[in-house]
Order: sequence, then structure tokens, then C-alpha cells
Amino acid sequence: MSVDYPVLSRRIAALCHGETDTVALMATVVCEIHQAHPMSDWTGFYRVVARELLKIGPYQGGHGCLVIPFSRGVCGAAARSGEVQLVPDVEAFADHIACSSTTRSELVIPVRNATGVLLGVLDLDSNTEAAFTEEDARHLTTILDEVFAHAG
Repeated sequence: MSVDYPVLSRRIAALCHGETDTVALMATVVCEIHQAHPMSDWTGFYRVVARELLKIGPYQGGHGCLVIPFSRGVCGAAARSGEVQLVPDVEAFADHIACSSTTRSELVIPVRNATGVLLGVLDLDSNTEAAFTEEDARHLTTILDEVFAHAG
């Protein structure tokens, strides 16, 4: 089963219309993506809270890591580089942080507002290898760009 991205995008746009609070937007977006993506066992945001430091934000699933420096892990790599990290096998990612021992693949997307300020990263984890695709990355990036354009 794949994600119906046009439907997901319209639903998120309708729910988030007019909202500018970053945490409120993150909570809504993460809930919708988690419910829509059948392969995401953990879906959440890590927020930029200090220079080169991420802290957990709204999420769905089991507990996540509380703090991630930009210098570590897949989330840190996305924040540091500003590029999407599509990791089909986390065991092959040299600096993977195991927040959950069951995670096998990950997709992490940087989240910026319209002025280019990095607000955080969206992290999708799966207990299945190669669970995420370039199509997921492309569609989710577009959704995030639209939703967070007017955020903090």
C-alpha cells in the first residue's frame, strides 16, 4: 500500500490553513503523516533549540531520543547538510543513533521556513529495511515547504 500524496497534501493544507505556530503545525503534520504512511513505525520532528542542537518535538510512536547534536546520526546529518537523508539500511550508516533497536530504515527531511531558517527535521523510522523511497522524500519535502512557509 502506498501513500496517496495528493489527498494527504490537501488534508494537511486544510488542517494547517492560517496557522503559524511551529509546534502546532508540527503536531498536526506528524499525526497526519504517521497515519498515512503504512511503513512509518515512528514519525516525529526534532526541533532546532540551540546552535547545532536538536531536541525532540511532536511525534507518534514509541519514545525517541531527547537530544541530537548536529554532529551525530541521520537527523544530525540532515540538519548539518540541509539535505534529505534517505537511509535504506541504518546499519550501513556509520554514525546512526539507535533510539530504537528495531529501526531498520530512515527518512529525514530538513524543515525550513520561507526565509530559509532551519526549524528542525522530520524523521520517519521503519522497522523494515528500505521502507522509504525517493517519491516519499519528494512529496514530503513539498508538503513541509508549503506548511512551514509562514512558521516561526
